[in-house]
Amino acid sequence: MPFSMPDATRVHPITLPDGSIHKGTVLLSNVIDQPNIDVGDYTYASDFDPPPPDGWAARLAPYHFPMSEGQLTIGRFCQIAHGVRFITAAANHAHYGLTSFPFGIFALDQEVMTQPDSRETKIGNDVWLGYGAIVCPAVTIGNGAIIGAGAVVSEDVPDYTIVAGNPARVVKLRLPPEDIAKMNRLAWWDWPVDRIAQARHALEAGDLDGLEALAPDA
Repeated sequence: MPFSMPDATRVHPITLPDGSIHKGTVLLSNVIDQPNIDVGDYTYASDFDPPPPDGWAARLAPYHFPMSEGQLTIGRFCQIAHGVRFITAAANHAHYGLTSFPFGIFALDQEVMTQPDSRETKIGNDVWLGYGAIVCPAVTIGNGAIIGAGAVVSEDVPDYTIVAGNPARVVKLRLPPEDIAKMNRLAWWDWPVDRIAQARHALEAGDLDGLEALAPDA
C-alpha cells in the first residue's frame, strides 16, 4: 500500500495498534496559538506527562509569555522529545549593572530600567531535539541538525550538524558540505505532501540522487 502523509490538522497524529490515540504526542501547530510562537506543519512534541492541549506553549517555552518580546520560530518536520525546553530571550535579566535582580518587575510604578530583550530564537526544519535538551536565548539551529539528549545549546548550530554536551559542542556533520548545500536547495520539507510521501524511501535510505529526482521542479 502506498504511503500517505498523516493528516496535518490532527492534534494527536499517532494511532496505536489497538486503535487508540497516543495522547503523548501532538502536532504543535494545532495546539499552540500564541502570536510570538510560530511552528511549522508536522513538527511534533512528545511528553510522558503531556499537558492539556492549550498548555504546550508554556510547557516548551515556560518564560515566553504571550506578551513577551521576540519570536520563537520552529520549522517544519521537527521532532521534539520529552523534557526539551526553549529558554527564550524573555527570560533574560539585565546584568550590565551591579546586580541582575529584576527590581522593575516588582515595582508598583512599573519602572523598568532596561528595554525588553527582543532577540529571536529560530529552529530550522527537520531538527531533532533529544530528551531534555535546553535551547538558550537567541540561538539559531540550522536545518537537519540533531541536538543530543541533555545538551545545553548556547550558540548557533549549523545546518546538518550533530551537537551534544553542556555546553553543546559539535560532534560531527551529518553530511558532506556539498550535500548539505544540495539538501537546503531541495528543501524537501516545503514540497507538496504527496511528493514528500513519494520521497519517503529516498529520505530514509539517504538516497540524495533519488530525492533530487523527485523534486517538484526536477
